Amino acid sequence: MTLTIEKAAGATAVRPFTLEFLESELDDLVARVLGARLPEGELVADASQGVQLDTIRELMRYWGTSYDFRRVESRLNAHPQFITEIDGLDIHFIHVRSPHEGALPLIITHGWPGSIIEMLNVIGPLTDPTEYGGDADDAFDVVIPSIPGYGLSAKPTGLGWDPARVARAWVTLMDRLGYTEYVAQGGDWGAIITDLMGVQAPPGLLGIHSNMPGVVPADISALLAPMRADPPPSELTVDERRAYEQLTRVYTKGIGYAVEMGLRPQSLYGLADSPVALAAWMLDHDALSYEDISQAFVDGQPVGSLTRDEVLDNITLTWLTNTGISSGRLYWENTQGFFDVKGVVVPTAVSVFPKELFQAPKRWAENAYPNLMYFREVDRGGHFAAWQEPQLFTEEVRAGFRSLR
Repeated sequence: MTLTIEKAAGATAVRPFTLEFLESELDDLVARVLGARLPEGELVADASQGVQLDTIRELMRYWGTSYDFRRVESRLNAHPQFITEIDGLDIHFIHVRSPHEGALPLIITHGWPGSIIEMLNVIGPLTDPTEYGGDADDAFDVVIPSIPGYGLSAKPTGLGWDPARVARAWVTLMDRLGYTEYVAQGGDWGAIITDLMGVQAPPGLLGIHSNMPGVVPADISALLAPMRADPPPSELTVDERRAYEQLTRVYTKGIGYAVEMGLRPQSLYGLADSPVALAAWMLDHDALSYEDISQAFVDGQPVGSLTRDEVLDNITLTWLTNTGISSGRLYWENTQGFFDVKGVVVPTAVSVFPKELFQAPKRWAENAYPNLMYFREVDRGGHFAAWQEPQLFTEEVRAGFRSLR
């Protein structure tokens, strides 16, 4: 991998760069994909034992014979990219200014197993809404950083890069870019990092938007643990009971990857040695997302914009940057409950997508975010909301922050 970075004096300089993958790296990737040794197939007719063999075989076939390996490179280089050192670590980010005056600065944070790839399709609609059927008054300047250890940001060489530290780094980044007022948005890890920005409440942060809100009350959270399924409390409302049942399924059947990375991320050497192992690990995030991704490969019919090319863009970037393990260390560093109330004090907007890990009840959101300014349940989309439904996601971000302009 070759990075062309403009030279600049001082650790706080913002340095533009372009990305180029070496042909030898791409050739090695193809050889490893096509030469992978596979196990026998699963012993069940569904995905309850993990990523199914038919899905992996079709992924390998497409990845090794039809996928454009320069696609990731060209998509990233189509946007202004930069590197700057924050707290001793080089942070990579995309920064696109709106052509419209008075645009609201917005920092968006991705999650795992995602990357900035998740956000590429919302850059245009957010920065230039009039080109996508929107109003110029809803324009944003967009900043999309790579979490340390993910993609093109540097990998931490010491301990302490937990979500709260990342949140503080994002505040430094927005200050360094000259923004005195801005908003923040996130899902997955991005939701936790964005919530913690809302807890820290720096002077420039006007408000936040989450598509995976931290709303689970402490007494409910105490009943949830990996591989344990306590019955729901009797006093829950209908939508709270639904959320509890969804969370129970997540903790009993769908959080194995988080447990492993939270306890032993360094043991996952296969993620650095086999692109097929990396692909299977990244596909197995949650059951509903996996269903959509599997359909895109096996049937060739994507649900929303989550195409096989989009999925492979993300996996390919992770492979070529060798960040399979370094990205997992964020789980090891984390001490926050994924879905717990964090103590956000700034104005907050929440969008609930129907195929998210759980559908946040409005009452929980109102209690978790005392300055809840927007709450809406939408009719499609899932955990990777910006990636899978970029138009709907964009509309939700515009609506969520409209009152802060």
